[in-house]
Order: sequence, then C-alpha cells, then structure tokens
Amino acid sequence: MKPEDSRALLRKAGLRPKKSFGQNFLVEERVTEAIARACVPDDESGRARVVELGAGLGALTRLLAPRARRLVAIERDRELVPVLREAMQGSGTEIIEGDAQTVDLAALLGDVDPDSPRVLCGNLPYQITGRLLQRAVQNAASIERAVFMVQEEVADRLTAKPSTKEYGGLTVFVRAAFDVTRVMRVSRGCFHPQPDVTSAVVRFATRGAARIEETPTFRALVRGAFEARRKTLRNAWANVASAPEVAAAAAASGVSLDARGETLDVAAYARMADALESR
Repeated sequence: MKPEDSRALLRKAGLRPKKSFGQNFLVEERVTEAIARACVPDDESGRARVVELGAGLGALTRLLAPRARRLVAIERDRELVPVLREAMQGSGTEIIEGDAQTVDLAALLGDVDPDSPRVLCGNLPYQITGRLLQRAVQNAASIERAVFMVQEEVADRLTAKPSTKEYGGLTVFVRAAFDVTRVMRVSRGCFHPQPDVTSAVVRFATRGAARIEETPTFRALVRGAFEARRKTLRNAWANVASAPEVAAAAAASGVSLDARGETLDVAAYARMADALESR
C-alpha cells in the first residue's frame, strides 16, 4: 500500500485518522514488507497462524495474507472495519471488530498443528503499548514469535542490558518470556499522519522451555527493585519477605543484597524467586 493509497482510502470513506485511537498508518512499502517477512519468514510461508492487532487500513494485512495459513486481523475502529473488509475481500482473512486489549488471544491462536508457528503482530498505539506487551507476555505459551512496531524509546528498553538507564521492569518481564531483537528503525515520515516520535520494529522469539514463569514472587521482586531503583536490594526487597528469608535466598542465588536491581539479569531474578518460593 503506497502513501497515496492510504490517504485515498481514508478520503473515499470520508474518514480521518483518530488521534484518540493513536492512529498513525504505516505507508512505507519497504518497511511493511520487512515486517511481513519478520512475522512469517519465507521458509514458513503458508504454515503460520497469524493474529494482527490493530489492522487499520490493511497495509500489513494484505502482505501477511498470502504468507499465512490462517490470518486473523483485529480492528477496534468500527468505521475502519468496512474499509478493511473491502480491502481484504477474497483473501481468506478473518476480520474481527474488537479491542486488542480484551480479545481472547489464546483462543484465536488456538491449538494448531505443531508445524504451524503461531505469530502475534501489530503496529501498537503508543498510549496502550505497555498493556499490549503485557498481553503478549501473558500469552507467551501460545506464541512462537511476536513482531511489534513500538516507540523507539520502548525498543531501547526492551533490548537494554543490565546496568544501563534503559534497563528496567519492562525489560525483565518481557525477556523472562521472550528473546528480543530489534528488526529496524522506522522514521516518522513512514507514517500518515506523522507521529511525534521515531519508531522501531522489535521481534520477540519464544524462549520455549527456558521461559521463566512470572509468579507473584517474581513480580514482587522485580517491581520492588525498580520502584526503589536507587535503593540497594536489601532495602528494596524489605517488603517482599522477612530479612532472614531474603538474606538466605540471596545467598543461595548468588545475589548481592548490596547491589541495585538494575545490575541483575533476568536469570538472577528467577533464581531469587525460586529460592524464596522453595523456603
């Protein structure tokens, strides 16, 4: 879909992008093609089950359709849904009018043939990016990969290393479930209308058996560490468990309580949670 096509579709339907929905339509064909390949590599073409969040005008949807075994496109803007249905007519795409924040993703991804990879993707509205990333983590067991367009600042946080300012709770929670890589940087001019920020495409790959379960203890440790980022872990974890329990778990996990939370990698948080839960 070329830039003029996107604008023409909106004009034909008598519509304008809705700021309240965070609508910035991707109009650069080169970028859209790269995202489609990241979602479904050539060697998986015709086998993958794909769920697209926020399909909009169908720029990515139309490139995913011939690559997917089954494609479900979710769009919550009821005015865009008829435009999307017309654009995808005859492609076999299932279009659902619904909110990506509440739709049953596990049911849509479903139980499929083991040779059919399950993929979640979308150009995430900036104001609800955190909630949609959380949904991806919650459904990690049902996904082989996820490919998202996010604000570049969020991509920096998702791919950050320990002991950097970008490394935080979001980094740990997402990377407990997925290995994260940056696919490409996307300039503002690739959208209509242009957003105020630069974007980036990130790819989540399942960690499979290495996936770390997000237990209440794990969540408490991560949140405690980063909500009190300037405190040592000894103080940041004071409300997670008793001081003797925290000290014993830290010793068993090889974690220094004199360190700060930003210095621990994901595996260290997992070891600490396991040690506390086993006591």
